[in-house]
Formats: sequence, C-alpha cells, structure tokens
Amino acid sequence: MATRQEEARQAREAKLDELHEKLTGAVEQLVTGEDWADALTFAARFRSRSFNNVMLIWEAHGANYEAGNVPSPFPTYVAGYKQWQQLGRQVEKGQGGYQILAPVTGRFASANPSDPASWYRLNRGEKPKPGEVVRSRMVGVRPAYVWDVSQTAGDPIPEPPEPALLEGEAPDGLWEGLAGQVEAAGYELVRVPHEGMIDGANGRTSFTERWVAVRENMDPAAQVKTLAHELAHVLLHDPDQEDARQHRGIAEVEAESVALMIGAAHGMDTTGYTIPYVAGWAVNVDGKEPVEIVKATGERVRKAAAGILDQLDTAQVPDGTPPGLTREIPDRKLPEQRSPERGVEPLPEPERGRERSGVQGRGL
Repeated sequence: MATRQEEARQAREAKLDELHEKLTGAVEQLVTGEDWADALTFAARFRSRSFNNVMLIWEAHGANYEAGNVPSPFPTYVAGYKQWQQLGRQVEKGQGGYQILAPVTGRFASANPSDPASWYRLNRGEKPKPGEVVRSRMVGVRPAYVWDVSQTAGDPIPEPPEPALLEGEAPDGLWEGLAGQVEAAGYELVRVPHEGMIDGANGRTSFTERWVAVRENMDPAAQVKTLAHELAHVLLHDPDQEDARQHRGIAEVEAESVALMIGAAHGMDTTGYTIPYVAGWAVNVDGKEPVEIVKATGERVRKAAAGILDQLDTAQVPDGTPPGLTREIPDRKLPEQRSPERGVEPLPEPERGRERSGVQGRGL
C-alpha cells in the first residue's frame, strides 16, 4: 500500500504533467493563431540583404540613434519609401534614409543556354526570338535608400506576442532555495545591475566560467522566475551531458518549462512570459513543428522540476498534504555575492543558457 508521502509525490507529478499539457495546448493555440500568422507573413516581405548592406544599415542606424532621431540603437525592419507606403506606413518628416547598394539587373537571351558565348543582353522592351531562353542577371549596383520601421508611422506592425515580465514580490524563501541549488551544483551566483551587462538578457549561465547571472532591475517575481530558468540550464544542459547536445531552441523550451512548473508550485502564474517565450524558441527548431518540440520535452522537464521542488524548504501549493499541516521554513542567508567592483564588469560570453530579455527578446 502506498504511503502518504508516496501518494503526495504521485499527486504532485500528475500536477506537473497536467501543467505541461496545458503549456503544450497554449503554445499550439498561439502559433496557429491569426496574430502569429500575420507576423510571419509580414516578416517574410523583408528579404535578407547582403552582408555589405547590413553593415551600411547598421552603421547608419547607430549614428541616427546617437543623434537622438530613433528610439533604439538596433534596426529591425527596413524597407524602401514606396514599400512602406504599400504597407500603410509613411516615413516621418525629417527622417533621412539609409543608403545601400541596390542590384541592377539585365535580361539576357540565348537559343543555346549551355553555350556561355550565345547569351546576349536584351534592350528595354526588346522581346526574345522564338525558342530563346530568357534569364535575368545582376549587371551592377545603384544607390538606394531604406528606412527603419522606427522612422515611420501608420498601420500597426504585425508582431507575435512578446513575453511580459512578471511583477510583484517573490514567494518567501524561493530565491534562497534556488540559489542554494545553483551553488550546490558548483556555480557562482551573481546579480548584475542591468541587462546590458549580459547582452540584453534577463539571466545567463556560463558553463566554462561556472557562473549564473540574473539582472536586478526587474521585480523580485521576475528575478526568481529567471533564476529557476537558469537553474534548469545548469541541471539539464551542461555540455558534458550527452542529452544536452541538442538545438539551442530545445534547451530554451526545457528551461522555461521547468520555470513554469517551479512557479506554479508556489502559486506564481508565469504564463504571460512562458507561453510566448517557449513558442518563439520552438518555431526556431528546423524540421519540427513547435508543438512536437514542446511535447517531446515533457518527461525531462517534469523530472527536473520535481527534483528541484524536492530540495526546496518553501511553502508550496497543495500536493496531497493534508490541509492545515504546515512546514517550517528555516532562516537562510543570501549567498555571498561578488564585490560591487566585480559586479559591474561585463561578463564573458556563455555557450548556452541565456534567457532573453522580455524587453528585447522575441518570444518568452
């Protein structure tokens, strides 16, 4: 006969499975919705540009930002003047375009395509002779101008839902409990003043330097959710572990799914951040459908979440324990942190384990 403790464990694991099923359904609903489809259609209109043109746009936009003409140092969608008009937007007065090199193409015809010497260029309006094959080739470049979306106004830009940072206080003892597990795994935990120190992310893990960083300029609830995300990376995605050698998108789906379960066990609703974050990463895994990716992570996510919860001395939502039975939460000190001088130094680039910022990141 199962003991009360075993029954409680089974009840909790069933709850974790239920949470994962709900996440899968929510992701499926999001990525099949009209907003998501509209955003992908819009993005598809902006074809990739040459490396040289990307550099020209990047440099020009950066200068424009320094001059106070645009709100962000990073360009996003760029298009020509008439292209923006076709999309229901107009370049704002006083916004100068970014000069690029646009290709100039010519039409060539040949009766014998396999013979390179047989091709000749058609003049404007000239028609090929019967039986000739016509192809276009780049014959040169010309100056052209493009504008970033931030330089325009008009119809809204279709965008997939962005993750919304959690607000409010964190559950009592949860930060200390997660921090203890990070340090027990051999990682130093450091809190950095802002996302600029970790490349715009909310949190970051370096497996080579053995540290975990979380930015402080978020509400405590968002900080503790991020710490749960990074702890999942520590436990699941060390490069020395065979299972960790997978697509970055799968690792992010797993880490954020664990964070959802840890939060839910403490009465925190992280879905406003987790669902778009997980969806954003799942669609980036080539060759597989987003829902397939999320479903496949279920067992690893549940085991990782259960293992973390087992080691926490925190008040958690009912998991089968009789009502009225309370657990004492011992006093714990915050982990020692780096000195203020070291804490403001830029941190080195990690191999994996970056939770993107809810401000800059796309998706959860």
